[in-house]
Amino acid sequence: MQSLLTFNHVDRSDEQPAERGIAIAVVRKGTDRSSIDEYLDELEQLCATAGAEIVLRIVQERDRFDPATLLGKGKLAELLQFVRDYAVQFVIFDEGLSPVQVRNLQTALGVKVLDRSMIILDIFAKHARTLEAKTQVELAQLQYLYPRLTRLWTHLSRQYGGIGTRGPGETQIETDRRLIKERIAHLKQRLFDIERQRAVQRSERKDSFRFALVGYTNAGKSTLFNQLTNATVRAEDKLFATLDTTVRRCQLPSGRKVLLSDTVGFIRKLPAHLVASFKSTLAEAVESDVLLHVADATHPALDHQIETVTETLATLGIEQKPHLLLLNKVDALSDRDARHQLAYRYPNALLISARTCYNIHSLLLRMEEYLLSACMRMRVHVPYHAMRELAYIYANATVEHRTDADEGITIEFLVPRAQAGQLLSLVEPFAPSVEYSLEQS
Repeated sequence: MQSLLTFNHVDRSDEQPAERGIAIAVVRKGTDRSSIDEYLDELEQLCATAGAEIVLRIVQERDRFDPATLLGKGKLAELLQFVRDYAVQFVIFDEGLSPVQVRNLQTALGVKVLDRSMIILDIFAKHARTLEAKTQVELAQLQYLYPRLTRLWTHLSRQYGGIGTRGPGETQIETDRRLIKERIAHLKQRLFDIERQRAVQRSERKDSFRFALVGYTNAGKSTLFNQLTNATVRAEDKLFATLDTTVRRCQLPSGRKVLLSDTVGFIRKLPAHLVASFKSTLAEAVESDVLLHVADATHPALDHQIETVTETLATLGIEQKPHLLLLNKVDALSDRDARHQLAYRYPNALLISARTCYNIHSLLLRMEEYLLSACMRMRVHVPYHAMRELAYIYANATVEHRTDADEGITIEFLVPRAQAGQLLSLVEPFAPSVEYSLEQS
């Protein structure tokens, strides 16, 4: 079988990181080269985020993939020579590798063999800060690595005491697998307990209107979150800088407050089990009222990134939820024509810059529109002896009109539908002294 091998040598003049590697993309013949380069660029950025450097990029086109090694025998021999010539510590494939392929490739090359999922998991482990994030990452790692155990790995039994852990007749790798299986069960139970705590916290916020920031990794979600809520969430120009969901109050132009959550970013070829492991974190997006989809307007693969986020939302079953597309980082665009072209391509999107606050007020007004569209308009007559209930209305609704009379106060206000029932139950005990009418906003 004939195959094409092309090279892109990446030369670095700065200080060398601890690990050097070779990045490989194995694609079908006829695949668009620009898309291949985009994937490899992203893979190289993932490696840089993990603290490694790609010194050689290889693209191989094949009619079909070898089930044993993905590469053909001849190309595998060439790759072995490159591993020796460049003295690399790992080889990373942009495609997902099966356990058999990982085992065969590591045996043939004598260095670590990774795929895109593995490097993403490594970055997640590096950035995990809270107990929940660390638990989710460890669970995802073990679920992914369990079928890929090889004898090149350090024995896991050393973490559990070694002596007395091996059953009669078990090989070391079988012991490792059994320990991993037990650890996975333990982590699942821990996540279940964390999810129950999260559910209680979300139930306490059920009366508040909620927005959730979603989008591709490094699109600027955390920077925007900090601008809208005056928070100090970690925001860096790196992939997956934020793993933990943070919820803060955001004040709209009318003075009414809503809840805004910052969620983990998405990426192409995101492992399905990783999405499942972060279920409790992504629940904030699932249970939100409106999604704010943040995209990097300067990225050459903008369309693909938007499509990736849409597909990931579909796996969560929330692709039909009301959402607003935010094209971020427009301050970095070269000229006004570029902005006009974006506005033409995405007529329903809002162009913003979280860094310079460009159009942030317009965003807040759009958020206010979503809030008002989900509100009920009410008119309530409150006697003077029910001032505590009146204070509750002012605290939980947007008062539009007030009339003071001898017998009491009549106010007209907007209240979220989720809170309308609770508010009605509060004023109903005063009937017929208290009269109200309910209209759809």
